[in-house]
Amino acid sequence: MHGIELVVSDDHKGIKGALKARLTGVPWQRCQFHLQRNAAAYVARKDQRATVAADIRAVFNAPTRVHADEMLRQAVTKYRKSAPRLAEWMESNIPEGLTVLDEKLDLTDLARRRLQTTNGLERVNKEVKRRTRVATLFPNEQSLLRLVSALLMEISEEWETGRIYIANKDGDSA
Repeated sequence: MHGIELVVSDDHKGIKGALKARLTGVPWQRCQFHLQRNAAAYVARKDQRATVAADIRAVFNAPTRVHADEMLRQAVTKYRKSAPRLAEWMESNIPEGLTVLDEKLDLTDLARRRLQTTNGLERVNKEVKRRTRVATLFPNEQSLLRLVSALLMEISEEWETGRIYIANKDGDSA
């Protein structure tokens, strides 16, 4: 594989291992939706959940990495006494969801928003599942592969020639 500039995924150990082994130096963006959901496990009081979620969302919506880091530092300080496990978790995990804010990537605001989560990939997986369920039974592995390959080529063509899903600052689409 070559030409990969960013990987967006959840915190799956296999994916992280593959990144270290095969895509050394490629930036990794942890899915912000999954991070937000994981944070709930560290909030002991239910009445705190909405406040914690809003604080994390504010960090993710910061305009720059510097602002996000400062907001994260403030949130960690805020929860250090009332929810120490949460503060420790935030400090070590939330930065993994801020990669799209790195200036080196040179992303537009729209690209940043689209790359914050794995929603695009999850939609593709859902469509593959929907189409393969209709067929229900495949005579062999090759027929399944043909159907899925055709579907993925169709989706790829839509992304390449249709509506621009992500554009770089210089106008090139991805």
